[in-house]
Amino acid sequence: MSKLCSAVPTFAVADVDATISWYETHLGFSSYPFPESPPYVFASVSRDEVELMFQRIDGYQRPDLYHLRSGGVWDAYIRMEGVKSFYEAVAGQVEIQMPLRQQVYGDWEFEVRDPNGYILVFSELL
Repeated sequence: MSKLCSAVPTFAVADVDATISWYETHLGFSSYPFPESPPYVFASVSRDEVELMFQRIDGYQRPDLYHLRSGGVWDAYIRMEGVKSFYEAVAGQVEIQMPLRQQVYGDWEFEVRDPNGYILVFSELL
């Protein structure tokens, strides 16, 4: 019997080193880059049960798709516990796309735009 265990969003970025530094500094992730020293061509970052990956594409610029949908376009939806305290901890350090609020479906969510333009949603059902 087969079992799927997880899915890991993989983002194209121009600078893996700068990207993992931002995730470590502002969101508390740990990084695992390749090769062992810069310039990195790939990295994964993780915190608790969440993992993201980055692949270098020289000169890459992500198109801004957020405005194409009335509720925004998301790149990773991260379910968590303690969303209110996490929001308070990161709000002054990162670009908040949407402040913390309770959605009509019950989840408390906020959105962060990372330095590459990817939108991360942090969510908790309280």
